[in-house]
Amino acid sequence: MAGVADPDRLISALDPEQQEVATTLRGPVAVIAGAGTGKTRAITHRIAYGVATGVYRPGAVLAVTFTQRAAGEMRGRLQQLGVPGVQARTFHSAALRQAQYFWPRTYGGELPGVLDHRMGAVADAAGRLRVTVDTPRLRDLVGEIAWAKVSNVGPEEYAQVATARHRSLAAFDHETVARVFAGYEEVKRERGRIDFEDILLCAAALISDHPEVADQVRSTYRHLVVDEYQDVSPIQQALLDLWRGDRADLCVVGDPAQTIHSFAGAQADFLTGFGRRHPGATVIKLVRDYRSTPEVVGVANKIMERAPINGGLGAVTLVAQQPSGQAVEFAEAASESAEATAIADWLRRLATAGTSYREMAVLFRINAQSPPIEQALAEAGIPYLVRGGERFYERPEVRQALLTLRTEARVEVDAAAEGASGVGRLKALFGALGWTPEPPTGAGAVRERWESLAALVAVAEDLATAASEDGGTIDLAGIAAELERRAEAQQVPTAQGVTLSTLHSAKGLEWDAVALYGVQEGSIPFVLADTPDQQAEERRLLYVGVTRARRRLRVSWARTRNGGGAVRKPSRFLDHLLSPADRRSGPGTRSDAAARRRSELSARCRSCGRQLSGAAERKLGRHEDCPSTYDEGALEALKVWRKEAAAAEGLPAYCIFTDATLVAIAEAAPARREDLIKIHGLGLSKVTKYGEQVLSVLAGSTPGTGGASGTEENLSNNLRLLRKEFASAADGSLS
Repeated sequence: MAGVADPDRLISALDPEQQEVATTLRGPVAVIAGAGTGKTRAITHRIAYGVATGVYRPGAVLAVTFTQRAAGEMRGRLQQLGVPGVQARTFHSAALRQAQYFWPRTYGGELPGVLDHRMGAVADAAGRLRVTVDTPRLRDLVGEIAWAKVSNVGPEEYAQVATARHRSLAAFDHETVARVFAGYEEVKRERGRIDFEDILLCAAALISDHPEVADQVRSTYRHLVVDEYQDVSPIQQALLDLWRGDRADLCVVGDPAQTIHSFAGAQADFLTGFGRRHPGATVIKLVRDYRSTPEVVGVANKIMERAPINGGLGAVTLVAQQPSGQAVEFAEAASESAEATAIADWLRRLATAGTSYREMAVLFRINAQSPPIEQALAEAGIPYLVRGGERFYERPEVRQALLTLRTEARVEVDAAAEGASGVGRLKALFGALGWTPEPPTGAGAVRERWESLAALVAVAEDLATAASEDGGTIDLAGIAAELERRAEAQQVPTAQGVTLSTLHSAKGLEWDAVALYGVQEGSIPFVLADTPDQQAEERRLLYVGVTRARRRLRVSWARTRNGGGAVRKPSRFLDHLLSPADRRSGPGTRSDAAARRRSELSARCRSCGRQLSGAAERKLGRHEDCPSTYDEGALEALKVWRKEAAAAEGLPAYCIFTDATLVAIAEAAPARREDLIKIHGLGLSKVTKYGEQVLSVLAGSTPGTGGASGTEENLSNNLRLLRKEFASAADGSLS
């Protein structure tokens, strides 16, 4: 093909493992790619090599990933390699394209429209059911419904599966969530709309129910490549299986050590169990880290070397390829504000030494940790921007700015006569929208709007600099065109400031210098990470944070929140990394057992988060008037057992267990003797005497986990529901 490089020359710059990926053109293939090992480079060269050798046709390749930014980057690299015809899309983009094409041909009528915002429909459903919601509770419901849908779980089995998966919302029990979930589906039916996850179900319904559609899809896309495969959800895996059919030409790429989205439905066992599901698959490991210094890589490896082994394809041990640099800094502070001030001083010293602020980041576990950092940076005069979960180009101020820019760019202006360059005109336009040369003081909506506009200004300045270095200039129309291209590819700009971000939002990004803030017990691992799986994910989250740093890394924690009160310990994940000098415990340090007994989790209500008082409330873990989270059937079974046990021993029922204790047991839903012991006030003697009986009662009363997410049965059930929803809209043709 014209424009495609010579095959041998194409792979000559790859390392041996990347070359193996590029030249292994027949599947199934699993690439386990550690952080910074060049996985995108390897898989794009694999596609280009397949085209150059005549094994692939560009139009027969479908490469899927999880963000528009990643898909845009993949398309850009393939174009540079002379392969412009490959479909590189997100799962949802590919599914929507197929559904919009085949739905009218199969069912008649257009595909139902996609809800612009799910929150309004969920709020309507909650209102009909008289479930009181405010904005935070509404967000919780929306997130939980999204998890259920990507996990292939319907309203009728939600409570059962959520219990088995140890999922919980502070404000709602499982039954309430299931009711709102069912009501939300009803609201969608009434409006004739589908949601984001239904897009995948629509595509799956078309392929699974109509052989002619399946044949056309599979004959069009002969070769499948899946990036970030550790983040695949059950419904995405089901759709991938339908795309593939019985063919083996599948290449998946991912890193088990970067599985941090299980809360949103991702299931890493699709990657780690790939070899079991595809016997004879080729497994290639990319281990050469081109991003970080040996010092940073060493810390990352030590964090993961104690991660639990799942028996499948595990994480790789990285081998640093960069020159040696500065040692990783570990620091303890007296309080959170002192920790934030120390980080600001560290960043300012790096800036003085020549590191750009845009190449620095401060990462933390949750957004609530951001204010002390923002205050410290503002007081130090250090520019910063807060990176949120909202997609940059969907922010109202960004949409308004790009629309204004497009409109103005159509106006012919003699720049020389006006005395304004393209950048100058852009700044004048954005000045009317709220941009100023200096950032506003304080935080809030005004600051966030300024940050968005400042990021766009920074792109324009970079474009002008690049044009000047080439001996030219760039006008407003050129800037507008480039920003439109970046918006389409979801290529998020970086303003001249330190990035503040949660660890989750930082995945896929990198900076020269990274400060990890608040790395103490209760934050990492997070206080609500109770199960071994949840704690293992917290370890991986810290690993992701560490591997964002190219050259400089600082890890810190605070002994106390505000300089007094309970003494906190550095994260357990740092235990084997800290020297005695790094570990300065203040007076009054308690043992681990005592710390757990006095932790905020045991002293605060699991429903409303307010302080608990009294032994009964601490035993329940909530206020008596707050919503309960126990299964009524389990509690009733426990009461029946208690009555029989009391009669057999000739004792009053409360001498076996009080009502409060039974409620606490039902809410905790223990599965092992060790879980029983953790219940506040139960006592070892009672666990020894009655523990096995209690566990037997719970096992007999608790719904099983049959029909768990990801099964073919659940997919079939959900497809039947989808067909029922739109039967009337399609004149009965789906029934």
